[in-house]
Amino acid sequence: MKKIILIAALTLGVAFAAAAQPRAIGARMGWGFEASYQHTLGQDFIEADLGLFTTFLNAAAVYNFMIAQPNWTDRGEWGFYAGPGAALGIGMINSSGFNLAAAGQVGLEYTFWFPLQLSFDVRAQLGYIFGQAFYLGIGPALSVRYRF
Repeated sequence: MKKIILIAALTLGVAFAAAAQPRAIGARMGWGFEASYQHTLGQDFIEADLGLFTTFLNAAAVYNFMIAQPNWTDRGEWGFYAGPGAALGIGMINSSGFNLAAAGQVGLEYTFWFPLQLSFDVRAQLGYIFGQAFYLGIGPALSVRYRF
């Protein structure tokens, strides 16, 4: 009985902690169009994107470290971030086949005093298209997200 109560308490604690973290959902537009989700973990955040990246239908996840948060304006927050990640997808344009890649991202974001976030970033993916060859995809993008 004690174990069940302990497990229930831990589950509720983790659920409340996850619900208390700021999140954002929106779109990442550049060399493709991706649906984008961010989940804040302390100062850093995880970004998950699904959509067209360069010539691939792509799913990517990147752990971004918040490098600096300069105080450039009286209202809102600026943030400079970078981080590693992974991606997988399937070729859509000029290539075909399943691919797996290591990803890296660097960007600058601005979160307004109302629930809107804009960011500009560049993501590079170095991967392998199974049965074909290695590839390097670099894609700059502008993201617009609703923060909640």
